[in-house]
Amino acid sequence: MSNIAVITGASSGFGALTARTLALAGNTVYAGMRETTGRNAPQVQAVADFSKENGVDLRAIEMDVNDQASVNAAIAQVEAEHGRIDVLIHNAGHMVVGPAEAFTPEQLAELYNVNVLSTQRVNRAALPGMRHRGAGLVIWVSSSSVKGGTPPYLSPYFAAKAGMDSLAVSYAAELARWGVETSIVVPGSFTNGTNHFAHSGRPQDSAVEAEYETKYAGLMEQVSEKLAALAPADADASMVSDEIARIVALPEGERPYRVHIDPANDGSEEVSEVADRIRTEFLTRVDLADLLTVAK
Repeated sequence: MSNIAVITGASSGFGALTARTLALAGNTVYAGMRETTGRNAPQVQAVADFSKENGVDLRAIEMDVNDQASVNAAIAQVEAEHGRIDVLIHNAGHMVVGPAEAFTPEQLAELYNVNVLSTQRVNRAALPGMRHRGAGLVIWVSSSSVKGGTPPYLSPYFAAKAGMDSLAVSYAAELARWGVETSIVVPGSFTNGTNHFAHSGRPQDSAVEAEYETKYAGLMEQVSEKLAALAPADADASMVSDEIARIVALPEGERPYRVHIDPANDGSEEVSEVADRIRTEFLTRVDLADLLTVAK
């Protein structure tokens, strides 16, 4: 059956790839993005062209995940047009690079806003419909940095992704009795097919950043080169969009709780296996094992 899917941050990277892959699989997909009549107007046209050329139902929709009114309007539009949302994909995010001390608290708050609070805005708009229908799938695009190897100069982004992942874990249990599934998708450091590094932000305190250069000169370039070298030659961001499409296509109640797509193998999957096992054991010990599976 065709799903009605909404994905945030779908103007580029994982979001754009996933939107197109899901549409090609026969789903109706709303690609959320902000400034659809301004900065992202070319992306809106690209979505329309792709939909027409491939005979699929892919639509761009105005959704600024940092604005609750914008989120509410987008979700209301989808529900008005179809009566439901089957799949919600939290993909919107932003990366910054540089020494942690050089970022202002306001910059960290802004990053947390984009990567974490945005999911809460979208959830509060979309989950009531899913809960009341007793069905739905929420996919969270996390990061292997949450539990894997973490090189320096990326800490604000890593901290924000860890916050989002933790929120996803709690939501999984709290939505289970409503019949709403959760899948946490954990990509590794893909250097091909995304704009994470190209569009990453920098610290505002340039004086502190300069001081760190005296001890860590060229560190970010070194990290970028090493991450690229660790990845196999055929590692591409489409691996993530293909996996998300596979999860969506699975029967209700059979979607995985967590999957990793990490060609560079930074250790996240091994650590997650332990953490997720401990979660399972603990919920069982406190007589909440039913929260580990979705109510039929």
